[in-house]
Amino acid sequence: MSIQAAKASDRTGEADLHDRPAAEIRRRGACPALAAPMPTGDGLLVRLRPAGGALTPSQFASLARSAAAHGNGILEITARGNLQIRGLRAETVGQLAADVDAAGIIVPDGPAIETPPLHGIDPEEICDPAAMEMALRSTLRDQLASPRLAPKLSFVVDGGGSFGLSALSADIRVVAQSPEDWLVATNGDGETATPVAIGPAETAISAVGEILSLLANLGQGRRARDIDPALLRTCSPAMDGIQFIPSRAEAMPLAGSHRLKDGKTILGLRPEFGQMRASDLIALLDLATDRGATAIRLAPGRGFFLIGLSADTVPAMQIDAARHGFAAQPGENSEHIAACAGAGACGSAFYETRTLARHLIGVAPALFDGSLTLHLSGCPKGCAHARPALTLTGSAEGYGLILNGLAADLPDERIAGGRIDFAIERLARAIEDNKDAGESTAACLTRLGATGVSKALRQE
Repeated sequence: MSIQAAKASDRTGEADLHDRPAAEIRRRGACPALAAPMPTGDGLLVRLRPAGGALTPSQFASLARSAAAHGNGILEITARGNLQIRGLRAETVGQLAADVDAAGIIVPDGPAIETPPLHGIDPEEICDPAAMEMALRSTLRDQLASPRLAPKLSFVVDGGGSFGLSALSADIRVVAQSPEDWLVATNGDGETATPVAIGPAETAISAVGEILSLLANLGQGRRARDIDPALLRTCSPAMDGIQFIPSRAEAMPLAGSHRLKDGKTILGLRPEFGQMRASDLIALLDLATDRGATAIRLAPGRGFFLIGLSADTVPAMQIDAARHGFAAQPGENSEHIAACAGAGACGSAFYETRTLARHLIGVAPALFDGSLTLHLSGCPKGCAHARPALTLTGSAEGYGLILNGLAADLPDERIAGGRIDFAIERLARAIEDNKDAGESTAACLTRLGATGVSKALRQE
């Protein structure tokens, strides 16, 4: 199906989604979706991605009220811009699902396909990713619905623009190169993924279909990294002629007021570590609606954009947002911390990640110059951050400190249980004491290496 045809069938497609059974619409296998909630330390968790990552303020408020009525009133936005609702019980998941339907929120069938949060309203966008998503879902419907696909298959369709998704890793990437051409790549982000095909929409859709067929044939649960490059090359012989994936300019920051090239103002907000209470969210949305907000766009980086505010209402909105626990200005230290739900909220976690995060923001400012991310992971799964970082992993034996890696990596230093906050404070002091003029925290940490860090942690 062409992009033009997808646009023409948009309304029909939406009606079809409304008419399909709820269980079919929300099938996500092992992912914590409405059809298969995940047990955690504070009850059941569901994760959902509304179509296009878009909600109206009233829909978002309805979700918050439902989270308070049927869960523990805590909602989260993930690093990939998906929405999570916590503290549900087996008997209340169906009630939440009914509220989702009643609010008119569409959760498409098959894998979540992530698109830039400003799709369709960003004047710098190269091509419409929402139309490409519709074309993919229509043309490849049966393949996308296959139970042989991995439940956590990650899929990005990036039309470019002010807030592109080049930093987001995915099994399958479809990236606009021009108004006519799309690049298809696998297993990586905008710099590391392997190019497979480039051409008009029909070529891109066909290439995605080939990749989905390979994944289904490999067996249930397999990911793009499991595809033999030689087999991929056989299915897509033109891939060797694609020299590189052009990297796009750095995306604008999430939090703060932004003026698009057409003069429209949007406001990016980030709940602390991506987590918010329903009461705070409802109060914020009421204020936003009174000031003219017409839409919400969930965004990677654990936040969302308010659309429709006039420029003169933004300063007051930022003050009110901060009062309700939302970062409304860029550069706050919390944006450099990726913290999972932690002990008490997740049954796998061995320490209270967010309590430690709040403490470290106050006592270890040297860690937060923006040159690195501090990943606080309650266990080796590393759900909060899928990229290398300064990582503190919890385990039954204590903590593992990884200077630049993933939560599952072998620790550079092991720290016994107890006052872990003191150990990280000592590390921060060592960085302050050893940092050269103009040197970043990340560079200093690299220079210190495992030996220097080990010595710092043992100093009294």
